Amino acid sequence: MTQWVRHTDDADATRAVGSEVAALLRAGDVVVLAGEVGAGKTTFTQGLGAGLNVRGPVTSPTFVLARRHPTLTNGPDLVHVDAYRIDGTLVLEDLDLDADLDTAVVVIEWGQGLIDDLAIERVAVHVQRPQGDVADEHRVITVDFVGRAWAERLASNSDGVTA
Repeated sequence: MTQWVRHTDDADATRAVGSEVAALLRAGDVVVLAGEVGAGKTTFTQGLGAGLNVRGPVTSPTFVLARRHPTLTNGPDLVHVDAYRIDGTLVLEDLDLDADLDTAVVVIEWGQGLIDDLAIERVAVHVQRPQGDVADEHRVITVDFVGRAWAERLASNSDGVTA
């Protein structure tokens, strides 16, 4: 497993980290986002969407559970899922995410523990904000590239993206 750790001090910098990760993604990839409410998971996903050049705006799909953002180029679509209200893996499977994997990058907020069996190869992102001062915009973003395919992809990456 390869891990990146990025520190950001505002929403634009958090989006920039999302865009940096997007440069490595392709159709079939799954990104699982974790972090407390208000940590910046959707902000990170906005950066992914910008990096993938999808139709926006990318907003939290909390009440619709999943939102598809079609590509504006020949890249993959972005399927943005909010699993906060999902009770378990069976309900998550009802969203039929497997069908999206051929043409999309699937991003699942609150998906830790629910998606592990469905996506052994994945990108796990944890967005952490400081405790206490809600005005503090500093974030620590930990990105874990999980699985052999990611190790191989990162090793052969010639775009200069580094840990």
